[in-house]
Amino acid sequence: MTTVFDPHDLGGLRLANRIVMAPMTRSRAYGPGQSPTDLMATYYAQRASAGLIVTEGTQPSVVGQGYPDTPGIHSAEQVAAWRKVTDAVHAEGGRIFLQLMHTGRVGHPSLMGLTPVGPSAVKAAGQVYTQEGPQDFVTPYELTDAEITETIADFAAAARNAVEAGFDGVELHGANGYLIHQFLAPNSNQRADAWGGSPERRIRFAVETAKAVAEAIGADKVGFRISPGNPYNDIDESDPTDVEATYTALVEDLAPLSLAYLHQMEAPGVRDLVLRLRKAWPGTFVLNPFTGAEPTGPDALSFIKDGTADLIAYGALFLANPDLPARLAVGGPFNTPNRATSFGGDHRGYTDYPTLG
Repeated sequence: MTTVFDPHDLGGLRLANRIVMAPMTRSRAYGPGQSPTDLMATYYAQRASAGLIVTEGTQPSVVGQGYPDTPGIHSAEQVAAWRKVTDAVHAEGGRIFLQLMHTGRVGHPSLMGLTPVGPSAVKAAGQVYTQEGPQDFVTPYELTDAEITETIADFAAAARNAVEAGFDGVELHGANGYLIHQFLAPNSNQRADAWGGSPERRIRFAVETAKAVAEAIGADKVGFRISPGNPYNDIDESDPTDVEATYTALVEDLAPLSLAYLHQMEAPGVRDLVLRLRKAWPGTFVLNPFTGAEPTGPDALSFIKDGTADLIAYGALFLANPDLPARLAVGGPFNTPNRATSFGGDHRGYTDYPTLG
């Protein structure tokens, strides 16, 4: 019987175990031009005992930034700064993928001096945090056909930069209401051209981006994250028939690319869809299970034993427990995450969580 502590072959990359550190925005990229800092290198190196680390969402272009102090991977100084992070993780024997996150309509002109973009000029309900505090979302600029092609090229260029920075691969963020997810969802994508309308057309941006990135750095270095039915950032995927059709078509079109993995962040009430997509996916399947208000805990290890997933992603518990695999192996105890220090700040609530010692 396979357990979470057994190694796993990820497209030729050997993972020491099947525990994944999930991507978590921490908003501490205080280096020049939204570059990572030495403190960020320490943070990730502390968590190198994960089978795989997936970094916080990282913008592939200037207009892709949606929050203060999130890192980019589109400049030479950012590449050089990320190299310190990957060197630190690899020195500890870890494996690390960079998550590429273009936030699309989620953002604000005060963050980057540009109007956020999206598949359609549809304003998201709600607010986004900025340096001046919470502000209402704005109506995004609707990307033209040519600009969509340019945006896909930005993802591919960012992936090449990530490899240059020493990453073992990248994860495309197609979840949580960001740009790729905005193309997938019918309420944020109201186009009537080849990029919108039917599920088959709404998945096109996701598939074309995956193809371009796979061609740029190799499919075995590319993961893809989804969150069907997740309403975050004013996404409406409440029609189960449409969700089923959209994500079945997406997985069917991604499968022949032989990507490194498919990573599903589970929304409430979609376990049946999780199981169907897992069955349809021919490669490594990563699950970040839905656990309500509580962090994913030791109970999730059973998903490896029963075959629901190949790898299990932990978010908040990894934030507070840098030695999480060791703690899971002995059943705890587990540090409690300090939510007040999740975003921004210094080393407190970031690199000062104690290990078992």
